[in-house]
Amino acid sequence: MSTSQKLEVWLRGPLPNIPALLQPVAHALLQAREEVAALGHDFDNQLLWQRPAGMASVGFHLQHLTGVLDRLFTYARGEALSPVQLQWLAAEGSPQIEADSFERLFQKFSNQIEKALLQLEHTDIAQLTEVRGVGRAQIPSTVIGLLFHAAEHSQRHLGQLLVTAAIVKTQSS
Repeated sequence: MSTSQKLEVWLRGPLPNIPALLQPVAHALLQAREEVAALGHDFDNQLLWQRPAGMASVGFHLQHLTGVLDRLFTYARGEALSPVQLQWLAAEGSPQIEADSFERLFQKFSNQIEKALLQLEHTDIAQLTEVRGVGRAQIPSTVIGLLFHAAEHSQRHLGQLLVTAAIVKTQSS
């Protein structure tokens, strides 16, 4: 393993084609993907929907990571959520067709990060302070606010995911 692979993503240098102001968003998303991938190497799918002490399951966190990225980046584009996105939101927390294993949920999350990175590449930094509405109530935010929240929210749920996974693995031993 090279030295750069041991470093967290943000310490590996700028990502090509991502505007400088959006590098932290891209770094946070890529870091989350790497850590989720590492968790999946030995994760038992029998533990995917366990809710220790009533906490959200590993499966929920994987679904939510994917769904929130999709929704926040949609709002950042100034678009409303589609019926498919609303259906995903309603189903978060329960097994879904073709999203019923750690690997499948991770693949959906990884694909969503790729879409997010592509959007970051094409984000006009002159529009970062433009107002965007969130949700049905169209609560005002900005493009940069939405993109930053996508990054920090992903990191928050990553932490919860790691703790929940550690608990269910320990309880199953």
